[in-house]
Amino acid sequence: MIETFRKKADEYLDSAVMLLSQLISFPSVMGEPSESAPFGKGCADVVKFVQESFEDEFVTKNFDNYCVTLSFNNEPAELGILAHLDVVPVEGQKWSSDPFTADIRDGRIYGRGSIDDKGPAAACITAMRIIRDMGLPIKRNCRLILGSNEENGSADMEYYLKKEPFPPMLFTPDGEFPIISVEKGKIRCGYSGKYTDDTIISLKGGSVVNAVPERAEAVLDISMKEHTEKLPVFDGVEIHREIKDNTVVITAVGKGVHASTPEGGKNALTALLELLSSLPLKGELSDKVKLLSSMYPYGETDGASAGIKCSDERSGALTSVLSFADCKNGSFDFQTDTRFPVSKTSEQIINALEKRHGAPVDIAIKSEPHCADEDSEMVKTLLKVYEECTGEKGKCLAIGGSTYVHETTNGVAFGAEWDYKNNMHGADEFIGIEELKKDIFVYTDAIYRLCCE
Repeated sequence: MIETFRKKADEYLDSAVMLLSQLISFPSVMGEPSESAPFGKGCADVVKFVQESFEDEFVTKNFDNYCVTLSFNNEPAELGILAHLDVVPVEGQKWSSDPFTADIRDGRIYGRGSIDDKGPAAACITAMRIIRDMGLPIKRNCRLILGSNEENGSADMEYYLKKEPFPPMLFTPDGEFPIISVEKGKIRCGYSGKYTDDTIISLKGGSVVNAVPERAEAVLDISMKEHTEKLPVFDGVEIHREIKDNTVVITAVGKGVHASTPEGGKNALTALLELLSSLPLKGELSDKVKLLSSMYPYGETDGASAGIKCSDERSGALTSVLSFADCKNGSFDFQTDTRFPVSKTSEQIINALEKRHGAPVDIAIKSEPHCADEDSEMVKTLLKVYEECTGEKGKCLAIGGSTYVHETTNGVAFGAEWDYKNNMHGADEFIGIEELKKDIFVYTDAIYRLCCE
């Protein structure tokens, strides 16, 4: 069946591109919640769109706009595929086109969510369409679960699990190929407080916690005018200064990447904090800036200066990013994203951070590492699918990222990323059209082997 599925992926590619373009058009960034939109209007709208678009093709169910499911039939599902339709914000990023309008050029589809995770979701929907249209026997039902809160804590899946359990076999296209079976633990913590009469009037950096901030800006008292006439140079970060409304405005522009791979980015926020720390600043916020700059110096991503550096053979080294700042009107808030190896616990990391900080930290999210059973029949089957579809050796990987199956018992990530840079969470995020076709091909074969053989 492999060659048949390969041809079908090519035949269905145009419809998948059209579907992805429609999904990209929804600005499904977490917004103000309401009774009918638990994560904001954009997230609810894309969930409703999927339900209405496919209710004549599959058995669909909308879980109060938290998530939507597509199934082959009404039988209990034995295979679950977990993807998400929400995306991270685009504020502070320099896109070459409208991030919420699919821009198809040079063999790529540009748009927010194209690779994370709307493109993979479109590939899975298309794979289910191929299986259905071919009339292949469904021996085990498949349920595609499309959520809308993966980027902000996965409260969508908490709600889903109150209604129904996950199928016994579960994978997500929210990672990379071949298979991700080990995911580092994750801690998102913050440093917050109050300030008055500070040299720093306001400070802003980043737009989400789980991305290296591409842009940061500080507004300083005019007394800093002479002190900022000559500013330090940072590799990979542009620094701009202007006098505006009797204040000094300093802007840093770097390169945003996913927080799980911070070594590939250029952190505009930490560069700005290092710059500010070199100035004769005074006040509570200024003191916090100097402390955090010493804990998270520009260019460092292993947590050494924060006292949390560690690694192990199975999952690699810890990564830590000072990723968000919002300081204005007398209140400051800094947020960090830390991914730690399987040999450590969240409590160990938090205790070390608090010791270095000299005070408690605000914990937003903490989750322990995820380790799935690599000897399960599903994992063995997916490795076989990967090897026979690609001709390459399959293996299980460990990553610093946290996929949609992190809190499950034995779920794994199976794709959808291939070995190329796609600007995930950054400006000009894209998915290659040929890669999308390969995704469709591989997922069709996977669903067939797990549900039809």
